[in-house]
Amino acid sequence: MEKDLRKVENKIKGTRGEILAAKFLKGKGYKILKTNFTTQIGEIDIIAKDKDYIVFVEVKSRETYAFGRPAEAVDEHKQYQIRGTAQMYLMFTHQNNANCRFDVVEIVGEKINHIENAF
Repeated sequence: MEKDLRKVENKIKGTRGEILAAKFLKGKGYKILKTNFTTQIGEIDIIAKDKDYIVFVEVKSRETYAFGRPAEAVDEHKQYQIRGTAQMYLMFTHQNNANCRFDVVEIVGEKINHIENAF
């Protein structure tokens, strides 16, 4: 029971972080194309347009830095999943030759840090 409650709480925190990140990116002039794009390979939190780039954004939220920076959780395996999912998105939307970028938005408490070209 407690484990299930923790999962729900984490999902709520993750959704809150994604909403904050989308608002932040919109404030920087990004156009949000899709959120929570999911394939059998993985999920991308936010897909946005920034000038001539399609930007695939991973959002990582934490309450503190006790377990390190949120971006550190985007390890090689996660990057592999995001790249594969991004390829699927580009294929589905017939944009195989588009300029792309992979960003991470870290949220710690109320502080937002946007890392462009994170990987």
